[in-house]
Amino acid sequence: MCCRIFFELWIPMERNGVFICIEGLDGSGKTTHARRLVKDLHRMRLNAEYTTEPSIGEIGKFVRQWILQGRRRVPSVVEALLFAIDRVAHVEEEIWPALCKGRIIVSDRYVYSSLAYQGATGLDMEWIEAINRFALLPDLAIYIDVPPEVVVGRLRGTKSVMESLKVQREVHSVYKGLVEKGTMISVDGNQPIGDVAEAISTVVLNFLRSSGRC
Repeated sequence: MCCRIFFELWIPMERNGVFICIEGLDGSGKTTHARRLVKDLHRMRLNAEYTTEPSIGEIGKFVRQWILQGRRRVPSVVEALLFAIDRVAHVEEEIWPALCKGRIIVSDRYVYSSLAYQGATGLDMEWIEAINRFALLPDLAIYIDVPPEVVVGRLRGTKSVMESLKVQREVHSVYKGLVEKGTMISVDGNQPIGDVAEAISTVVLNFLRSSGRC
């Protein structure tokens, strides 16, 4: 079933840190807000770090160059497999070590992007879940909701193969399904940047306080 808890962890469950991911369509402001959230947490004297997918590792660099910046979209199966491989390395080399040190990790995109972008192509959701079974379940997943028509209007210059209005509409539909299932928390991103940032900070602080992390 789509959106069920599908992560079968291959690493110990014990960790002191908090793992948060920020998701959204291209042009939704997710990178800006992920970085801003980290700065806000720093001001609260909380040890937070920014990370992103594709990762900064060698696999992530390959994905960025050949998938995101390619002129033509490769088969969705290839996309999904490459993102999943990069994700394993991302968790093992960057996310998990930081969590073990008690840090708050804010990831700009994570496994939900695979569900949304490759799932929107019609690729079987259960298969996407299966190849991501080594992904680490985030403590909190936030979706910045901006209409596809708005984000495409924000994108300037040469768009990537994934940034067309058709693709963004299909991806938006999958993300909304994840929100409706309760997998992610939605924040209205179609408002002034300060208001969006405040809404995200409120969601995060409420979670940290309710879980005794703050």
